Amino acid sequence: MPYFDAASAVPLHPVARQALQASLDEGWADPARLHREGRRARLLLDAAREAAAEAVGCRPDELTFTTSGTRAVHTGVAGALTGRRRAGHHLIVSAVEHSCVLHAAEAHEAAGGTVTRVGVDRGGAVDAAEFAGSLRADTALACLQSANHEVGTVQPVAEVAEACRSAGVPLLVDAAQSLAWGPVEGAWSLLAASAHKWGGPAGVGLLAVRKGVRFSAPGPGDDRESGRAPGFENIPAVVAAAASLRAVRAEAATEAARLRELTGRIRARVPELLTDVEVVGDPERRLPGIVTFSCLYVDGEALLHELDRAGFSVSSGSSCSSSTLVPSHVLRAMGVLSEGNVRVSLPPGTRDEDVEAFLGALPGVVSSVRAQLGAPSAREEGGGAVPSGDERVVDTLGRRCPIPVIELAKVIGDVPVGGVVRVLSDDEAARLDIPVWCEMRGQRYLGETPAPEGGVAYLVRRER
Repeated sequence: MPYFDAASAVPLHPVARQALQASLDEGWADPARLHREGRRARLLLDAAREAAAEAVGCRPDELTFTTSGTRAVHTGVAGALTGRRRAGHHLIVSAVEHSCVLHAAEAHEAAGGTVTRVGVDRGGAVDAAEFAGSLRADTALACLQSANHEVGTVQPVAEVAEACRSAGVPLLVDAAQSLAWGPVEGAWSLLAASAHKWGGPAGVGLLAVRKGVRFSAPGPGDDRESGRAPGFENIPAVVAAAASLRAVRAEAATEAARLRELTGRIRARVPELLTDVEVVGDPERRLPGIVTFSCLYVDGEALLHELDRAGFSVSSGSSCSSSTLVPSHVLRAMGVLSEGNVRVSLPPGTRDEDVEAFLGALPGVVSSVRAQLGAPSAREEGGGAVPSGDERVVDTLGRRCPIPVIELAKVIGDVPVGGVVRVLSDDEAARLDIPVWCEMRGQRYLGETPAPEGGVAYLVRRER
């Protein structure tokens, strides 16, 4: 069964497995002790730190092992904000950061700090000049991911880092998705990553803090890991994480070229195979293994289930495939279609025939899900019924994506050109998907108003 969800987690690399098994017998003792077993454990820990630091591009004494990438981010954000509290309490993040960064920003805001969230273009990238323009005299920290976890877009980290350096503001980079492919360029100040993203064991994160960055570790002090990650180090896991990072880096150039060709093939073929589909993310500045697309009139959860039944493990940012019932914050920030969203993220070693099999199965799966939902065909959409007035009300309250858009498509032809359809919905996804449908269909989106019936009324004027 092809596994196409590497952006969430990569299977354990063979080198990681070997290193983990070997170090279980050697790295169990306390590395802070001076006896033979302790010294042996310390040697393993120091060697792992040196290997990881080389891959990151920092000094070994600047790198801390944490219990996860999320913990690395939270510690990095809190430590930098506290260390620079005299400079101010202003934090800058991009609108498409990983949720762990955004949660840290929310906590800072709740504690009385201020946060600027920099928007992105339709490809998912921040504008470096706009980001730089958000820097203020009281800015304590800025955060920018190296590449996006949902759509693969690579961010202009080097340009932003230079602007931050000139302003004297540290930049924290979440490099979880990109570190396997190479070091992060630019004068960044802090960097966080997670081992399970490159084939290391889960439960190991990296936090690099450059010398000279004012940093005060949150929580009670501890003698281990420079006081930044309290508790006994999981040396076997740390050794496996460092060994696998070195291994994937050795293969990165060759594997990146191969995966880039495969994802490029998916980007090109999906619009040929499917109607009403939007491939999202920057087509050029992107990670090698990630490609994301959204399908009109498709329930994301149903689509994932059907692809799983067909033998393909993928992910989604659709609201109807998550427990929150709101679209992915990344897709919202980009202003792209969220319904029927599929993220294909290929792990190293993905075979050409697996990608071809996926492309072969996809049209039938999408057609099946659309049929189950009663989606209109191209001939039926806006069916040209005899106009019954200048306005039509479509009540989809209590019904989730993509039903509001499907019902809108069915009745748009029931009003004359210039007439209006009011779509009543209490589904957050409608706020994103109805305007996108209008753009795809050449109709005019007029905005939204509160609906007396409850929820929101989305207004669409028929243009043709």
